[in-house]
Amino acid sequence: MFNISVFSLYDAVFIVIAGVILLAALGVVLFPNIIYSALSLILTFLGVAAIFFQLNSGFLGVIQILVYAGAISVLILFAVMLLMNTEPGRTNLPTTRLKTLFAGGGITAMLLTALIAAIGFTKWTEFDLPGVDNSVGMLAEAMMGDYIIAFEAAAIMLLTAVVGAILIAKGVQEK
Repeated sequence: MFNISVFSLYDAVFIVIAGVILLAALGVVLFPNIIYSALSLILTFLGVAAIFFQLNSGFLGVIQILVYAGAISVLILFAVMLLMNTEPGRTNLPTTRLKTLFAGGGITAMLLTALIAAIGFTKWTEFDLPGVDNSVGMLAEAMMGDYIIAFEAAAIMLLTAVVGAILIAKGVQEK
């Protein structure tokens, strides 16, 4: 089923990165402090970016870091800290219902078994990677050329949404 002798350093790095991603994703779910969960989510996003870099998709890796590990994570942390009115250590408590725990564990075990079987019994074809293309340059020219107005309008709309969320969360004081 698996041939250990064909593993390379590339495969070992992938396994280490995948392990970090899995542990960080478990941290998102299992940490009782929601701030630690959000920081684990950032580590998960950075691990996914590392996988993109390993697959020679530098553009997707950079976008993953900028959009998810940067902007989305800061937005999540900002919203959590802004709206949190309880002690951080008691915000993400695990459930004590045994029925729910067994149902979740059973579904997870079935999905993990199906995933391992699908990966282990698939005949993978090998192919050469395509050469370097200029898709990043073409995308940059399109975004900063023909679509600059739409790009800036989306940025202003997102900024307005964040300011509105802050005003709604904190409340507007009438004078």
